[in-house]
This record gives sequence, C-alpha cells and structure tokens, in this order.
Amino acid sequence: MKKNIINFFTTILLAFLLSFVLPWWSVMTAALTTSLFIPLKKTAVFFVPFFAILVFWAVYSFILSSGNDYTLAKRIAVLLPLGGNPYVLMLVTGIVGGLAAGITSVLGKQIALYSKK
Repeated sequence: MKKNIINFFTTILLAFLLSFVLPWWSVMTAALTTSLFIPLKKTAVFFVPFFAILVFWAVYSFILSSGNDYTLAKRIAVLLPLGGNPYVLMLVTGIVGGLAAGITSVLGKQIALYSKK
C-alpha cells in the first residue's frame, strides 16, 4: 500500500515537471519511469498511474479552463458528443491521459521483468 501511494504522487510530480519541457506524452514518460523504479504488483501496475494521471489532467485542465470561464472547453465539448458540458470534457481528457499512462506503466513493468533475466 505504501508503494502505491509513493508511486501515485511520484507519477503526478514527475508528470507535472516533465510537462514544462515535453508535449502531452510526458505523462507516459513519467509512468514508465516510476514503474521502473517503484515496482507495483498485480493490477496496481495499471491502475495507480491511471488514476494519478486522470487526477492530474482533470485538475490541470480545470485550472486552465477556469481562467477563461471555460470558453474553449465549452466549444470543444459542443464539437464532441458531450452535450456542451466542459466538465465531462475534462473527465474524458483525464481518462485518455490515464489510459496512456496505465498502458505505459505496464510496459515499464515488463521491461523491468525482462531486464532481470
């Protein structure tokens, strides 16, 4: 349980720091790095980075959108079949980032396993 919490916050912190210098896929780099150095077991390998990036991207998009009264988020939510709801768009954004991070974290776990052999 302790490793899960450490991995969760390390993934968020690393993703935040890497987002200043890398594009959107920096969350995948953060998840890969934390899965290599903070190994998790079973389904936690996928779900801990998934929820970490889901929270990070959802909160980050909320903070960015609140500065302009959700104008761009509302317009994009109209283009997508989200009924014009910017909050659903933020949730979908978090889920997409979480899936990318979770899958990359599983890859990192596999790399760590095969490098020991």
